Amino acid sequence: MVETTGGGPGDGTAEVLDRPLPDGVRRRVVQIVSDGFGGLTVAELPAQLRQYARFAANRRAKFAGNAMAAALETDTLFRQRIGEKLREAQPELAGALDSGSPPPAADPLDVAAAAYVLRPTGWVKLVAAAGEEAQRADAERADEESRAELERLREELDRARELTRAETDRLRAELDAAKKEAESLHRKLRAAVSDVRRGEAALRKLQGEMEAGRAEGQAQVSAAESESRRLKARLGEVEAALEASRRAAREGRSVEDMRVRLLLDTVLEAAQGLRRELALPPVSVRPAETVDAVEPGRMTPKDIAARALSENDPAILNQLLALPQAHLVVDGYNVTKTGYPQMPLEKQRLRLLGQLSQLAAQTGAEVTCVFDGAELAAPVLLAPPRGVRVLFSKPGVTADELIRQLVRAEPPGRPVIVASTDREVADGVAKAGARPVASAMLLKRLS
Repeated sequence: MVETTGGGPGDGTAEVLDRPLPDGVRRRVVQIVSDGFGGLTVAELPAQLRQYARFAANRRAKFAGNAMAAALETDTLFRQRIGEKLREAQPELAGALDSGSPPPAADPLDVAAAAYVLRPTGWVKLVAAAGEEAQRADAERADEESRAELERLREELDRARELTRAETDRLRAELDAAKKEAESLHRKLRAAVSDVRRGEAALRKLQGEMEAGRAEGQAQVSAAESESRRLKARLGEVEAALEASRRAAREGRSVEDMRVRLLLDTVLEAAQGLRRELALPPVSVRPAETVDAVEPGRMTPKDIAARALSENDPAILNQLLALPQAHLVVDGYNVTKTGYPQMPLEKQRLRLLGQLSQLAAQTGAEVTCVFDGAELAAPVLLAPPRGVRVLFSKPGVTADELIRQLVRAEPPGRPVIVASTDREVADGVAKAGARPVASAMLLKRLS
């Protein structure tokens, strides 16, 4: 088992193994080399191991295990360097091996692996003893596993027998139940055959009744068609009578219209006579001129946010402006922000006022355009166009409030139209008797 090759007494390097290194010992040897590998420079490593110099310890043990084991066996200098790293890492174990008395409590595999690297006197015996110990442990472990497996198989056999008996009893019970169910089904089948026969007889009877009912139905349809023709003739007579009644009603309404027209002409002539009698002068001051506001040329209006659009027919606005003495009040910035918000404020005002001037000339209505001037900082260079009154709200007063003041200043009964998309303005002027219209309607009319 142990051979000597001329080494001095007490030198374990002369000893060699006459059998392969046990697997457990080999794994521990590879781990020792992998742990000590990182403490060596590249120059201190054998040529075949330098490619693994940058590997981590676990990767070295995985990918370079065979190469490290071979280098440790063939390269004495490399083995001595690894032995020095092992002495630094485990001085107690190394000292015990040098003294020839390994620790009794130490793992035999660890002792054998350290002895293989350090090569003290008798290291071959330690490696062989570790291999035998590992084989005994494997044999004992295999025996334990065999006994445990045998016990498990016995238990499974007992359980299988119990399950087989239970399954057999269950199948017997199901077979008995199936036999009883088959007998019951046979009885039900015989009863069902009797029911089918009775149903066939009842079906033949129903077919006879259906034929009789079909004949009766045809007779009733003929009678209904005769009655329908009679009702259509009666309906024609009623429609003729209704047309005669409508003609008589139209003739009577023409007489009433003539009487109302005559009364209206009388009222108009009386009003004209009263005006001549009182010698009333023409109206020189309009109610809108009594409202306190900022006139053009004094201050610059502040921009306001755009408001929502409304899809309405502009023909309604034409009808409102055609009323006698109509007064159109426009929420200026509300209209311009709705129609062309991308333009500067000055161009917005000029464009709107030019269009309102044309509208005033076309309709003859009184037009007042109100702009928000709550925080004006400089005079506004603006000449009001012909036929349009331009007002800015005073500091601290919004354009919405100024519009409501203009509406309240008008006499009850005069048609006042307010163009604004602001819901608060629309609700307020509606309560005061004015007619609100959406800014989008005015923009359509102007375009």
